[in-house]
Amino acid sequence: MAESADDTKSSSSAAVHIIYTEKPQDEQPEAYHLRTLASVLGSEEAAKDALIYSYKTAASGFSAKLTPEQVAEISKQPGVLQVVPSRTLQLHSGPGKLH
Repeated sequence: MAESADDTKSSSSAAVHIIYTEKPQDEQPEAYHLRTLASVLGSEEAAKDALIYSYKTAASGFSAKLTPEQVAEISKQPGVLQVVPSRTLQLHSGPGKLH
Protein backbone atom coordinates (compact mmCIF):
# COMPACT_ATOMS: atom_id res chain seq x y z
CA MET A 1 0.00 0.00 0.00
CA ALA A 2 1.50 3.35 -1.02
CA GLU A 3 1.71 6.24 1.41
CA SER A 4 -0.43 9.25 0.63
CA ALA A 5 1.06 12.75 0.59
CA ASP A 6 -0.60 13.39 3.97
CA ASP A 7 0.99 10.26 5.50
CA THR A 8 4.41 11.26 4.23
CA LYS A 9 4.00 14.79 5.60
CA SER A 10 2.86 13.50 9.00
CA SER A 11 5.71 11.04 9.40
CA SER A 12 8.31 13.60 8.29
CA SER A 13 7.08 16.11 10.89
CA ALA A 14 7.30 13.55 13.70
CA ALA A 15 9.78 14.38 16.45
CA VAL A 16 10.87 12.69 19.67
CA HIS A 17 8.89 13.71 22.76
CA ILE A 18 9.07 12.65 26.38
CA ILE A 19 5.70 11.73 27.85
CA TYR A 20 5.53 11.85 31.66
CA THR A 21 2.82 9.65 33.13
CA GLU A 22 1.41 8.68 36.48
CA LYS A 23 3.08 5.57 37.90
CA PRO A 24 0.94 2.57 36.93
CA GLN A 25 -0.54 0.66 39.87
CA ASP A 26 -1.71 -2.69 38.47
CA GLU A 27 0.46 -2.98 35.37
CA GLN A 28 4.12 -3.15 34.38
CA PRO A 29 5.36 0.32 33.32
CA GLU A 30 6.29 -0.65 29.75
CA ALA A 31 2.91 -2.34 29.18
CA TYR A 32 1.17 0.80 30.49
CA HIS A 33 3.29 3.02 28.25
CA LEU A 34 2.53 0.87 25.18
CA ARG A 35 -1.20 0.83 25.98
CA THR A 36 -1.26 4.63 26.37
CA LEU A 37 0.63 5.11 23.11
CA ALA A 38 -1.53 2.55 21.27
CA SER A 39 -4.68 4.44 22.30
CA VAL A 40 -3.45 7.33 20.14
CA LEU A 41 -1.63 5.49 17.36
CA GLY A 42 -4.34 2.91 16.77
CA SER A 43 -2.48 -0.36 17.39
CA GLU A 44 0.02 -2.03 19.67
CA GLU A 45 2.28 -2.62 16.65
CA ALA A 46 2.35 1.12 15.83
CA ALA A 47 3.04 1.86 19.50
CA LYS A 48 5.98 -0.58 19.55
CA ASP A 49 7.40 1.07 16.41
CA ALA A 50 7.09 4.59 17.88
CA LEU A 51 8.28 3.79 21.43
CA ILE A 52 11.93 4.70 21.95
CA TYR A 53 12.40 4.18 25.70
CA SER A 54 10.36 3.49 28.84
CA TYR A 55 11.39 5.39 31.97
CA LYS A 56 10.70 3.35 35.11
CA THR A 57 13.09 4.36 37.88
CA ALA A 58 13.40 8.09 38.61
CA ALA A 59 10.28 9.05 36.65
CA SER A 60 7.40 7.29 35.01
CA GLY A 61 7.01 7.89 31.31
CA PHE A 62 8.36 7.12 27.89
CA SER A 63 9.85 8.72 24.82
CA ALA A 64 8.31 8.27 21.40
CA LYS A 65 8.42 9.78 17.94
CA LEU A 66 5.12 11.66 17.46
CA THR A 67 3.58 14.14 15.05
CA PRO A 68 2.13 17.41 16.42
CA GLU A 69 -1.39 15.95 16.06
CA GLN A 70 -0.39 12.84 18.04
CA VAL A 71 1.19 15.03 20.75
CA ALA A 72 -2.09 16.93 21.12
CA GLU A 73 -4.07 13.67 21.33
CA ILE A 74 -1.77 11.90 23.81
CA SER A 75 -1.77 14.99 26.04
CA LYS A 76 -5.51 14.36 26.61
CA GLN A 77 -5.07 10.71 27.69
CA PRO A 78 -5.80 9.74 31.30
CA GLY A 79 -2.63 9.44 33.36
CA VAL A 80 -0.52 11.63 31.04
CA LEU A 81 0.95 14.44 33.12
CA GLN A 82 3.14 16.29 30.63
CA VAL A 83 4.49 16.00 27.07
CA VAL A 84 7.72 17.81 26.21
CA PRO A 85 9.96 17.80 23.14
CA SER A 86 13.20 15.91 23.65
CA ARG A 87 16.27 18.14 23.46
CA THR A 88 19.96 17.35 23.22
CA LEU A 89 22.11 19.73 25.22
CA GLN A 90 25.80 20.35 24.61
CA LEU A 91 28.01 20.37 27.71
CA HIS A 92 31.28 22.25 27.90
CA SER A 93 34.19 22.00 30.32
CA GLY A 94 34.94 25.67 30.73
CA PRO A 95 34.63 29.13 29.20
CA GLY A 96 34.64 28.84 25.43
CA LYS A 97 35.48 25.11 25.35
CA LEU A 98 32.76 23.04 23.73
CA HIS A 99 33.08 19.27 23.55
